[in-house]
Amino acid sequence: MLQRAGLRDTAFIAMSNYYYDEKKDYLSSLNAVGELGDDLTPFLRFGLRGIALQSQRLASEIRLHVSKEIFRSLAHDLFTRLVSPKKRLIARRQLEILRMLLEKEDIEFEELVRSVADHYKSVKNPRKATVRDVNHLAGLGAILVKRDKENRFRISAKLDWPSEITEGRFYERLKSLPKSKTTLFLAGALEEAQTRKA
Repeated sequence: MLQRAGLRDTAFIAMSNYYYDEKKDYLSSLNAVGELGDDLTPFLRFGLRGIALQSQRLASEIRLHVSKEIFRSLAHDLFTRLVSPKKRLIARRQLEILRMLLEKEDIEFEELVRSVADHYKSVKNPRKATVRDVNHLAGLGAILVKRDKENRFRISAKLDWPSEITEGRFYERLKSLPKSKTTLFLAGALEEAQTRKA
């Protein structure tokens, strides 16, 4: 059932992984069985702890996939809505950025620019358009933009966004976004890129 749902094989309870990761306790519990005259209690406790841990891991994996699906559904729903006769709430390019972030989970800005380049071929300045789209998504609260230790921008989808934002709050945020096309977090990204080229 999990495979049909598209979950990875890691989403199965793999006791062999637990035994391998806890090899010392595995061998100790087997040794204790012998010392107690073949009383299986220590090994059963060890095994039950493993089932609990592996089940928690599986539940976390399922929650992650459910969160991604809810996020994807909201993004698509917003893509289908219009702000004006010619403008969508989320543009197709922005939808592609969100899809990329759901696959990669965390990506450096320069890698994102390269990854979505095909969707920006028709734009005069693809890099500037990517900055604008990332700023828009960050302003809506759909993504997180942070600087890492190397002073590079790292971008990730904010998976709890669908549960945080109501329709009213969404439209408030939309109205409060600055009109400037390259403000917010990544305004410096263009300057840094131009400095590197020079």
